[in-house]
Amino acid sequence: MTPSSPIRVMSPEEIAVNAGARVAPVKVPEPGLFAERALRLRQLADGHAMRDYLLFVAELAQRQHELLKQPRALKLPDEVLINGAMVGGLPPVEAQGHPRDAVWREELRALLTAMSAAAIPEAAKALVARLAQADEVWLEQQAGALLAGGGPGLDPAAAPLIAAALQVHWTRLVTGLQERYERSDQGENVAPFGMIDDPTVCPCCGSRPVASITRVAAEQSGQRFLACSLCGAQWHYVRIKCTHCQGTKGISFQTLVDDEGRKSEAVAAECCETCGHYLKQVHMEKDLQVEPLADDLATLTLDLLVGELGLVRQGFNPMLILGEAEASHDDAPPGRAGTGAAPPGGR
Repeated sequence: MTPSSPIRVMSPEEIAVNAGARVAPVKVPEPGLFAERALRLRQLADGHAMRDYLLFVAELAQRQHELLKQPRALKLPDEVLINGAMVGGLPPVEAQGHPRDAVWREELRALLTAMSAAAIPEAAKALVARLAQADEVWLEQQAGALLAGGGPGLDPAAAPLIAAALQVHWTRLVTGLQERYERSDQGENVAPFGMIDDPTVCPCCGSRPVASITRVAAEQSGQRFLACSLCGAQWHYVRIKCTHCQGTKGISFQTLVDDEGRKSEAVAAECCETCGHYLKQVHMEKDLQVEPLADDLATLTLDLLVGELGLVRQGFNPMLILGEAEASHDDAPPGRAGTGAAPPGGR
């Protein structure tokens, strides 16, 4: 009897990578996406330096949830376009390429009406009233700048409200396509979503992630998903891998430390020395209530600290745009560093 070969034990990361092939690579947004975000923001606001603004965004998220429950007619892309996107390795409702239906402005008007009756600061009420009078050309220009991930001409104060309407609209598009596929007889329709050629952007709408989340549920335990800043979809992405250059060398993590020297383990910034970019990670194993956009928004201090190291933010959070980053790389995306208007709910 010959001696058995030595058994090689896989590292936790290798286990996660291999498990990733067995879980659904794309998670379409859940119906309670905005309600969970609102709940988390209210939780994070307690005693926070940005309390007023977090509560403002929480109110906005709650109104998004209520609006999403109301039916609205949408023109969905046909199967030929979906099939073409799949063959080309592209997202089927790409934020900058998909024709923007004017119905998104109906979502905005409904949100503005709801927010005008909400208990929000006077400065926010004034902004809501100003946006209600804005012309369509300006609104479309603002929408285009936001869908491009920020850029020249974007009004930082108005951005959260406009982005909220766009988020509802694109969430409807993604969930509508998924529902159409699930209703089809014997699955004859083309499956709408799958991994695309560029794993660093949303496979549904092509937007940048706001952050990544490490999940704990069943077969997804230990799996890392990137969370879309626009439609709310999540897609699998290997851990300890840069979400900008896709490299695995020179990866480190930065966290906030309180006055007593304790690290904030629920949120960390994954930093890449190779390309000089970073993206935040939120960990459900440390806090089951984490929500990517909410926890990203509540850890602005971490952005400022990592920015002092010369790193450029890879994620995009349309709920807080303070200006364009002074990027050290020609292809660096707009970030949150720099000077800009104060958010409508206060800072």
